[in-house]
Amino acid sequence: MPNPMTVSVVAPPGVQLIDVSGPLDVFAEANAQLGREVYRLEVVGTMPGPLRSSSGVRLIPDRITGAAPSSRPDTLLVAGAPGLPAHRPEAALLDWLRLEVKGIRRYGSVCSGAFLLAAAGVLDGRRVTTHWAVADRLAREFPSLAVEKDALYVRDGPVRTAAGVTAGMDLALALVEEDVGRVVALNVAAQLVMFFKRPGGQLQFSRAGGAAPSGRSALQELQRWVAAHPAEAHTVPSLAGRVGLSTRHFARLFRSETGISPAAWVEAARVEAARGLLEASACSPKQVAARCGFADVNVLRRAFRRHVGVTPVEYRNRFR
Repeated sequence: MPNPMTVSVVAPPGVQLIDVSGPLDVFAEANAQLGREVYRLEVVGTMPGPLRSSSGVRLIPDRITGAAPSSRPDTLLVAGAPGLPAHRPEAALLDWLRLEVKGIRRYGSVCSGAFLLAAAGVLDGRRVTTHWAVADRLAREFPSLAVEKDALYVRDGPVRTAAGVTAGMDLALALVEEDVGRVVALNVAAQLVMFFKRPGGQLQFSRAGGAAPSGRSALQELQRWVAAHPAEAHTVPSLAGRVGLSTRHFARLFRSETGISPAAWVEAARVEAARGLLEASACSPKQVAARCGFADVNVLRRAFRRHVGVTPVEYRNRFR
C-alpha cells in the first residue's frame, strides 16, 4: 500500500478559515470514501502559537514555516486572507516558499494566497486565477502572470490556483479526481453536497462594480445618469453633448480618467442594470433587453456572457 500523500495548507495571519477547512474537508472525505489514509493533512502557520483567522476562530498549526516537515509534502496550497494583497510579505516567508515548492509534485493557492506565491516568484509565466475582487490587482502587480479572471480554478504544469473562498473546495475536488479517480470524486461531492463541476465561472458572483462611477465629478455625474437611464441611446456624441465637450475631447478624457472607452462603460452599465432586473423581476429576457438599452435579446446575451460568463437565463436560474 503506498504511503499517504501529505497535503500542506499554509495559513497566513488573519486567514479566511474556509480557505483552509474547505479543501481539507474534501481530502478528508476522500480518505473516508476509500477507507484508508490516502491524504495526510496538515496546517502550516507562518508564526508560532495559535493562529487567529479572519472570523476570530483560532487554529493551532501542525508546524510553522521554517520547521522541517516529517515528510516532504506532495501538495502545498497557500490559503488567502482579507488584506493579504496589500500586505508586504516577509523575506523569510518568501524564501521558505521557494524552497518548499522546489521539486514538489504540485503547489498552488486558494483566493489571495496567489499573491504570496507570486511575490516568491514561483508563479512566473504561469496561468493562474484568484478571487475576482483582486484579480486585476494581481495582474497589475505581477505582469508575468496570465490571470484568468473568470476561472474557478486553473491548472498549469505543477501549479494549481483557485478563485475565492469556496472555490478552494472545487480545486480540492479536482485534485482528488486527479489522484484517485472520477468515481471517488463524485462520491466526495455527493457526500459534501457540492457540485462535481460547478456551472459557470466566478464572474457570475462578481460585485466589483464594473460600471462604478469614476473620474472627475462631471464624468461621475454623467455615469450616474447613464446608469439610471440605461435604455437611452447613449452615443458618444450625445454623451459629449451632456457635458459640453467636443466628441473627440470627451472620448479622450473619458478613457484617460476611467481606463475604458465610453461605449465599453455604457455596455457594462447596461449589463449591471440587466443583472438587477434578472434578480428581482419577472421580466422576460426580451423585456430585460429592451429596458436596458440592448438592441435585442441576442445582443444582451452576448454582452452578458462577456461580462458575467453565463447567459441571462442561467444567471436568473441561479440568483433570482
